[in-house]
Amino acid sequence: MAAEVTSTKLNAESHLLLDQPLLRLPHELARRNFKSAQRAIEREKDYVLPALKEAANASLSGSHGPDQTLASLDAMISRMQGLKRKMESLQEDEKKIHMQSRKRIQHLEDLYNIPSLADVKYDEWSRVRLDRLLVDHMLRSGYTESAKQLAKVKGIEELVDLGVFVQCQRIAESLRRGEVKEALQWCAENKAALKKSQQNLEFELRLQQYIEIVRTGRKEKFLEAMQHARKYLAPHIDTQSKQIHQAAGLLAFSADTNAEPYKSMYSLSRWGYLSDLFIRTHHELLSLPSRPLLHIALSAGLSALKTPSCHSAYTSSSSNARSTSTCVCPICSTELNELARNMPYAHHTKSYVENDPVVLPNGRIYGRDRLMEMSRKVSFVEEGKVKDPVTGEIFDETDLKKVYIT
Repeated sequence: MAAEVTSTKLNAESHLLLDQPLLRLPHELARRNFKSAQRAIEREKDYVLPALKEAANASLSGSHGPDQTLASLDAMISRMQGLKRKMESLQEDEKKIHMQSRKRIQHLEDLYNIPSLADVKYDEWSRVRLDRLLVDHMLRSGYTESAKQLAKVKGIEELVDLGVFVQCQRIAESLRRGEVKEALQWCAENKAALKKSQQNLEFELRLQQYIEIVRTGRKEKFLEAMQHARKYLAPHIDTQSKQIHQAAGLLAFSADTNAEPYKSMYSLSRWGYLSDLFIRTHHELLSLPSRPLLHIALSAGLSALKTPSCHSAYTSSSSNARSTSTCVCPICSTELNELARNMPYAHHTKSYVENDPVVLPNGRIYGRDRLMEMSRKVSFVEEGKVKDPVTGEIFDETDLKKVYIT
């Protein structure tokens, strides 16, 4: 009874390893929201305080008349009203983030109130998690509307990151269409965070702009290309010197060249590369996993069940007509067998091998007593011979080797 309770006891901490992004993303969004408010306040403060001091001094000295002073004050009031609208918008965003965080924390707390894996509440919680993983997968795959519908039907809008992935997919699609405007705007909004990133997204976008200018082949555009390079590419000379030198050489080659690396630089496949680079950078900045959570969960599940026998030539009765055993292993099933082929094997801390195991020349292992008993029951097996009950092969007893479990 104690063993049964131990095996069904729910370990909430291990379950939550997969759900870290559930709380990490709202935290990142709240931090970015705070930074945006801080920057807006600092920017307006740096403008208003000097402007107010200048207007006061000019008014006292008589260098500005009443109309000029009023105009200066109106300009400052207008700036402050714009700041107020900005702060109100950021406050609404913050309220949404806090509400989303509360919903997610409550969802995770529900898991701690479930005592056993056999509890019906655990099935309900697991179904919600599965729905979340499916929505996450659909969002990453570009099925935005389907993801929205599933989240709405299941009532889990607050537990999935619809807005974040919708924006990400929109910008990624614009890059695939050959447009960099939205991506550059995103880079400007996240300039401070991008400085700490290992990705070089903004440089690659500016390089693509340069390539598109040169692609025209018009001599009058070359001056514009060189000005663009001095302004946006030259500042990166310390870290991107090779690409900058290649960009300079691009001026001597037309778009139909076969010379490398210029042919690759002109290639339209670079837009796909930029789209993928943006997605990687976006996920890195928001602490999102690079792979769909569904893939991670499925990989863990397959690995937990997989054993070396799952991909043996004598796997089960379903793959071997001579097998006398019935396989109920999910990994050995037609649907999952190939999918799990490259997964690591499960790590089992307890051995379930029969007593006194021996290995046959074909590599299969059985308990000696059971193997000998089954061989004796087969009338056509000679004395001193043993038969593999799965493959039907017959071997000499002297060929058996004892197995030692380590």
